[in-house]
Amino acid sequence: MQYASMVALCYASLWLGVLVLLPLLVVSSDANHEVIQKEAQFEVTYFNSVTSNNQTIYSYNHTVSRNRTEGVRVSVELLSESTQTPILFVVRQKKAVLSFQLPLILRGLYQRQYQYTGVSRTLCQPPTKAVVETQFFFVDVSTLSNTGIQYRLLVSRVENFNLQTDKKFSFNATPSQPQFFRYVFPEGVDTVIVKLNSQKNFPCSVMSIQDIQCPVYDLDNNVAFIGMYQTMTTRAAITVQRKDFPSNSFYVVLVVKTEDEACGGPLRFYPFLPDDLMDAGNRSKTLDVIVSPAIGSEVYIMGMLLCLGIFLSFYLLTFLWACVENKRMNRKREELLSPDASPAETASLLADNDSTLSSEAVTDSLASTDTNYGYLDRSVGSVSRSRQESLSSVEEDDYDTLADIDSDKNIVRTKKFLCVSDLARKDKRVLSKKYQIYFWNIATIAVFYALPVIQLVITYQTVVNVTGNQDICYYNFLCAHPLGALSSFNNILSNLGYVMLGLLFLLIVLQRDILHSRALERNDCAALECGIPKHFGLYYAMGTALMMEGLLSACYHVCPNYTNFQFDTSFMYMIAGLCMLKLYQKRHPDINASAYSAYACLAAVIFFSVLGVVFGKGNMAFWIVFSIIHILATLLLSTQLYYMGRWRLNSGILRRILYDRMVLLVMGNIVNWSLAAYGLINRPNDFASYLLAIAICNLLLYAAFYIIMKLRSGERIKCMALVCVLFTAVVWGFALFFFFQGLSTWQKTPAESREHNRECILLSFFDDHDIWHFLSSIAMFGSFLVLLTMDDDLDTVQRDKIYVF
Repeated sequence: MQYASMVALCYASLWLGVLVLLPLLVVSSDANHEVIQKEAQFEVTYFNSVTSNNQTIYSYNHTVSRNRTEGVRVSVELLSESTQTPILFVVRQKKAVLSFQLPLILRGLYQRQYQYTGVSRTLCQPPTKAVVETQFFFVDVSTLSNTGIQYRLLVSRVENFNLQTDKKFSFNATPSQPQFFRYVFPEGVDTVIVKLNSQKNFPCSVMSIQDIQCPVYDLDNNVAFIGMYQTMTTRAAITVQRKDFPSNSFYVVLVVKTEDEACGGPLRFYPFLPDDLMDAGNRSKTLDVIVSPAIGSEVYIMGMLLCLGIFLSFYLLTFLWACVENKRMNRKREELLSPDASPAETASLLADNDSTLSSEAVTDSLASTDTNYGYLDRSVGSVSRSRQESLSSVEEDDYDTLADIDSDKNIVRTKKFLCVSDLARKDKRVLSKKYQIYFWNIATIAVFYALPVIQLVITYQTVVNVTGNQDICYYNFLCAHPLGALSSFNNILSNLGYVMLGLLFLLIVLQRDILHSRALERNDCAALECGIPKHFGLYYAMGTALMMEGLLSACYHVCPNYTNFQFDTSFMYMIAGLCMLKLYQKRHPDINASAYSAYACLAAVIFFSVLGVVFGKGNMAFWIVFSIIHILATLLLSTQLYYMGRWRLNSGILRRILYDRMVLLVMGNIVNWSLAAYGLINRPNDFASYLLAIAICNLLLYAAFYIIMKLRSGERIKCMALVCVLFTAVVWGFALFFFFQGLSTWQKTPAESREHNRECILLSFFDDHDIWHFLSSIAMFGSFLVLLTMDDDLDTVQRDKIYVF
């Protein structure tokens, strides 16, 4: 008990000593540390020094009002040559605090550090509710250095802090001296475009749009924390909507980055030691800013009406053409059935007719004619017997591959020239079902492909809207008009042509399909035994592919970038492949590829496209393998498909090269080998477009081969088909002109891509790429019509007189 009392007494004595000595220690500390407060003035430069023993507080006051906000900028510079301990500057305002050190250390990639001895920062100015108010703010200067550190301080007012509509303003910025300005939406303006321009590509910089609140994030390491932002070299543009800013105003922030890698600049060397300071060099940048009103709702309406009007006009023209054609056919049918018509006139009318004429009219009018024209030497009875035999003797798997047709000695070895009748022996109903699989397969592919694509691009757009990172999507920001959650509605709307014209093509094919089915039901001679066999499954697939191209292109343009470019090209491969298959099917109806093998080959093409996009950039091994596969595939397809397995190497090869169609085959191979060599030598970054170029070139080569061989065989191209050919060629020419304008490219960084951005050129709503969408959809529709009508001249020619090529 006594021991416990002694311990308690000792503790009490110790605490009493602390309480006695503490005031003395505080007095000693205060005696060694001096706090100096100065009344400071704007536009006056203060030169001073600071140590750990003194702290200087500069007091400023200024008048603010509800209707006018002025910018205040604090500029400091370190005057001492070298210092191990930084100076800390703290700016205390009524509702905000800003602090930074001098020298300022900004970090880059890979542990690089950059030192800046001069700093200028604009103070955040929150709005005031009072009509007029005098506000105070203080600049505290302190350090822990035992030796004096010299510095310079200047507080000034910012000229043109409030940006004016359509008035350009120039300013300078560095990584340690960012700038920001305020813009207030004028009455009646709900959307504006903020544009920044510079004559210098580098240093790389960032433009940010932030709400009027403190703090303002205006340094390289925090500018992405809030608001919308995008990197820039010479050009940047952000569309800002009033609905996103409750205060009806926003800050335009410009930050110069410490390094240029984000804008495609060179990668600096690594520091030898992690703490080594890098020389920042001269990273000053002069920029121009201008804020312009965006388009109003009336321009949106005009753009949508123009888009609908262009493509609805094709529906109107098609309807008018159908009415004129129907009237013409009725008149010719009446003339054909007229008792006053002579045999020569009847034959002439039939030569200009098509398969819609009934067999009854044909046989009645030709009973007393000796002319051997087209199908005139065949009776309806023989046609019916031939059809019945075909229905009972041919199975679906007969002559379904090139190997099968090669083994048929009656077809290949006993005839010098093949005719369509030799390769059109299968049951028409079986073939029709076979080719309908093309349509159902592509419809199924479209559903399973489109649904995840739509889900993904919605996610992309949501990420862009939430994070504000406008470097994710490669828009033409100078002509990107938002609507709802969509950032570039005009690029999406312009894809409507693919969908509408694809649907129109399906309706045209359906009308032809119905007429042909009716002709078959009444045993029409022309439908049964004349012309190219009518199979519409591939046409339906082509129309569906065109509609899907429009849908997926629209999805791609929701947020165009490197990772989803495949959405815009997948069905282009489909269209090119289906068109080539249709060209081949015209003269080889019984031995065309099945839908399953065709789509498997197209899937392999898309697989190679993905591999090329992911691994092909600068990968020599990939390009060697791809070029070998390309050349071998070209050789195999050209010999097998063009010559149906009957090509042979012997002493007559030179004669065939000069006088036969092999000259076209050689030219096609030369073009493909040239494309392979180009890819191997240059290794283009955009592998998907390169592969698409190969597909389109081969389609054009095959189409040219088909037309040349058609004309060489004595066949002709009817007026309608010729008009389609000429119209399509002209439209393709204009479309390619707009395509190669290159308004953006994901092969470069987002900042470099924006260097290619340009203003709208049509109704202040559509840009060059939108015009490409319009014209290319029309050109594709025209190309499909060429395939559909190219062989209409053969509708009254017997199939055993139509050559295979």
